[in-house]
Amino acid sequence: MLRKCLFPVAGYGTRFLPATKSMPKEMLPVVNKPLVQYGVEEAIEAGMTNCALVTGRGKRAIADHFDISYELEHQIAGSSKEPLLESIRDVIDQGIFTMVRQREMLGLGHAVLTGEPLIGPEPFGMVLSDDLCLNTGGPSVLAQMARLFDEFGCSIVAVQEVPDEEIHNYGVIAGKQLREGITRVERMVEKPSAAEAPSNLAIIGRYILTPDIFDVIRGTAPGASGEIQITDALQQQANTGGVIAYQFKGRRFDCGSVPGFVEATNHVYETIYRP
Repeated sequence: MLRKCLFPVAGYGTRFLPATKSMPKEMLPVVNKPLVQYGVEEAIEAGMTNCALVTGRGKRAIADHFDISYELEHQIAGSSKEPLLESIRDVIDQGIFTMVRQREMLGLGHAVLTGEPLIGPEPFGMVLSDDLCLNTGGPSVLAQMARLFDEFGCSIVAVQEVPDEEIHNYGVIAGKQLREGITRVERMVEKPSAAEAPSNLAIIGRYILTPDIFDVIRGTAPGASGEIQITDALQQQANTGGVIAYQFKGRRFDCGSVPGFVEATNHVYETIYRP
């Protein structure tokens, strides 16, 4: 059973400077809820109530968000504003939050390895908060992937089709289609050019990983940009048939970019919050 979800939240968020100079990018609000809360709610819906946060310097606001604020709650108790805290209260009540600090930014693979003490020898989900995934009226993307894990019992990556001019921003997969929307991964390439990309299926920020990934990462040399890439480690699992790619149901917004963040904010306001 999948019980834990890893959240690498140590990045600097340089594309949102100066806003992220002193505020974690994961705390940027889409309307009135921070990005990281959307991800945690998705994990909890999928049954992964143990949320492991890999944080860094200047990220105290994330820990504080998933804790009780006695002064605030006392001030608004009984007022018309108290219901505004219901969503985060539900998350705090349902979730267990553990944290470890990543001292150096050496790539996503390194962040995963940093989280090993919080995960232990069991399969786990992973959410990159930059990617906001919504599936209105249906199961969340991570919940969809959890069902697939029950069937295949191997690492799973969420993928979507992206245009050629954007392919260089992603890890890209190719392999054998097992059925509609599900591919047995044979090849993964980190940030290829459009000419070198093996397909137009790009990995986005939702994963389910088996615990052997930690040993694989330990033996993985730095790759693109001198960082330890999770894509390189997953390729080693794929070499033995151990990775499935899933074209999920729902919509994904790249909130790591300003245009994607604005698009997500407009979408959430129009579909959820608009009076």
